[in-house]
Amino acid sequence: MAYTSIELVCSDGVATLTFNRPKALNALNAILLEEFADALESIKNDETVRVLILTGAGEKAFVAGADITEIATLTPLGAKKFAQCGQEVISKLQGLAIPVIAAVNGYALGGGCEMALACDFIYASDKAVFGLPEISLGVIPGFGGTQRLPRLIGANRAKEMIFTGKHLTAAEAKEIGLVNKIFAPAELMPAATETAKLIATKGKASLCAAKQTVNQGLNADLATGLAIERDAFALCLASPDAKEGTGAFLEKRKPVFTGGLNS
Repeated sequence: MAYTSIELVCSDGVATLTFNRPKALNALNAILLEEFADALESIKNDETVRVLILTGAGEKAFVAGADITEIATLTPLGAKKFAQCGQEVISKLQGLAIPVIAAVNGYALGGGCEMALACDFIYASDKAVFGLPEISLGVIPGFGGTQRLPRLIGANRAKEMIFTGKHLTAAEAKEIGLVNKIFAPAELMPAATETAKLIATKGKASLCAAKQTVNQGLNADLATGLAIERDAFALCLASPDAKEGTGAFLEKRKPVFTGGLNS
């Protein structure tokens, strides 16, 4: 598929996907969501990609939300289908086996905030702004915000954000645990890329196992989570990357991980 609303570049095990509707503040519309879903499928099937970075084109927005011009015309049935589409695409993002970093360069509002919440962690520009302002439109978040935000920052803080619709600065978002690190605008992508390249030097099987184990354990009791961890640890140990990693340690050299998920 030829993309008009996103850009996808892959290099040295790192894929960088840029939402590319800067004149519309990278707002999510049907075309962008379709292209995004296609790109995620391409990344999923590319054994060479070990990390994904998401960011937005231009200096103002990561994703400023869903396209209001589309939402305003929806019937209740159409709204349900629209929400289902957005939820499915963003769940597909969260379900990627590889680590995903959100490099939030500006507004991450509504669907943009929900997109960032589905990533494994968030780096933000000091110009970034986060929020779920749907309540001010007479609706609620529909792309997973009411579910992922409480799991990340706690129910009370999430309810405050959702009920008020207030925007948070990058510093406020970091204070409540929404953002990992803050950078000057010019330093954001270099920092995200540096971290992504570091992650990409690790074994893909163990990266994917670590992500899956954490995510599955969050929705389980401790005993079940520990069982999930044991099984994943055992599977990792059987991988070529584990043999390379332990061998490199014993031989006092840096490991070179080449194994994929199907090795």
